[in-house]
Amino acid sequence: MAVVRSKAVVLLAVVMLASTAQLCMGARRRMELYRPDPADMLSFHNGGAVLHGDIPVSILWYGKFSAAQKSVIVDFLLSLTAEPQAAAAPSVALWWSTIDQQYLSPVASASSNGAGKETTRLLLANQLSDEACSMGSSLTLAQITALAATTKPQRGGIALVFTAQDVAVEGFGMGRCSLHGSDAGAGTAYIWVGNPAMQCPGQCAWPFHQPAYGPQDPPLVAPNGDVGVDGMVMNLASMLAGAVTNPFGDAYYQGSSDAPLEACTACTGKFGTGSYPCYAGDLKVDPATGASYNANGTRGRKYLLPALYDISTSACSTLV
Repeated sequence: MAVVRSKAVVLLAVVMLASTAQLCMGARRRMELYRPDPADMLSFHNGGAVLHGDIPVSILWYGKFSAAQKSVIVDFLLSLTAEPQAAAAPSVALWWSTIDQQYLSPVASASSNGAGKETTRLLLANQLSDEACSMGSSLTLAQITALAATTKPQRGGIALVFTAQDVAVEGFGMGRCSLHGSDAGAGTAYIWVGNPAMQCPGQCAWPFHQPAYGPQDPPLVAPNGDVGVDGMVMNLASMLAGAVTNPFGDAYYQGSSDAPLEACTACTGKFGTGSYPCYAGDLKVDPATGASYNANGTRGRKYLLPALYDISTSACSTLV
């Protein structure tokens, strides 16, 4: 009987792996066949507001982050609006300028009767650290909002709350890797991103970690040598795109305003040409480290940034 059970277990495992592979291929085929109703496409909702021009950014590091980890994230933020010569193509700045040109500038121009041609820039206003975790090491979403307020973001600005790998946040890894919200009265937005290294790397750091479900192909090498922080950059990029194009829930989105798909979340899991469920796409590979990336930043940094929904083509667009 023991042998029979062993064979049964092996057979079940084979069937499950085959079924998972078929699931991914089936999902790919369904994506190729699916043609959404034009009325359901991601679009601008008249009367909505975006963040444009100079956007002051305040940062709260909640829990322990090393200097190297902070540097990876801050360099990414500085890369968004760096001068063209500061990084090789394709660059982080190119990714950001696409958001500005397709989403932000048209709204700003319309609101100023064509007079506004100002480029949108993120400006680091201040950084705070709370290594002692003053609100504890298990946070609710309401506490995330309260922490964002402690950075005292300026009107038209964004507060960034980064939680360390040992800090639990409500819903983290259970369908949530990050979020953005706002205080409409104050005219500010906030973003929370957690370090998934210990708690949920399969959900929130893929493709630099094997996925929590599906085929267990070898993970890609993280470009900055830190699976958790490189995952944070991917999630931060997605939330930044949403926070500036739909800060108060009434501008660019697809579907319900209560659960919207936005500039990046409408293209989840897409990073390079040919991407499909369980495959990130064809990416650049650093010959020195073997790391996968699709965007160059300042100081020689490399990052993996999510695809953006291209309003002009109604399709997801990647840097490579």
